Amino acid sequence: MLTIRDLSRPGLAPASFDVADGEAVAIVGPSGAGKTLLLRAIADLDPNRGEVALDGTARDGLSGPDWRRRVGYLAAEAGWWADRVGDHFTDTVAATRWATELGLTEAALDWQVARLSTGEKQRLALARLLVNDPRVLLLDEPTSALDTASVGLAEAVLRGLLAAGSSLVFTTHDPDQAARLAGRTLTMAAGRLTNGDGGAP
Repeated sequence: MLTIRDLSRPGLAPASFDVADGEAVAIVGPSGAGKTLLLRAIADLDPNRGEVALDGTARDGLSGPDWRRRVGYLAAEAGWWADRVGDHFTDTVAATRWATELGLTEAALDWQVARLSTGEKQRLALARLLVNDPRVLLLDEPTSALDTASVGLAEAVLRGLLAAGSSLVFTTHDPDQAARLAGRTLTMAAGRLTNGDGGAP
């Protein structure tokens, strides 16, 4: 279980909620409301205050890289630092598996990043995260650039991970996606997280 207590940073009011194993929580709200700030704070990518733990292990007791291997964050627009797609993956076998499950060919690892469409980048960035086998996925608008068929493939992959016990916290502007994937939807407005009716999560 992911446990979050009084997590805050500039632009984010203290937030407290739990995410059980196999549970998906959607975070909805307008652009600029603080959804990305929340995910980045959970991942410990920006200075923040509060307590975060996974299965009773406090985030503060782990190094940043070790925490993010367990609690993986996917930005809405992931970074790319090499020319070739495959150079961003540490495990070619796992990378090929996830890429094909997301509707790409095995040859995708040999492609040049410069030739990728926005949607291909988004799917390959998700594959890159999944290679690390995180217990919790923090996904910021993970399918915003995908067509309907690709959204379906991505959601199928995520459902499979949830069935295997992984946890998911994701932001979306699509209420239908929140309804399809999440067992619970929280609302972010002006940096404050609520359960949708104004109460605490």
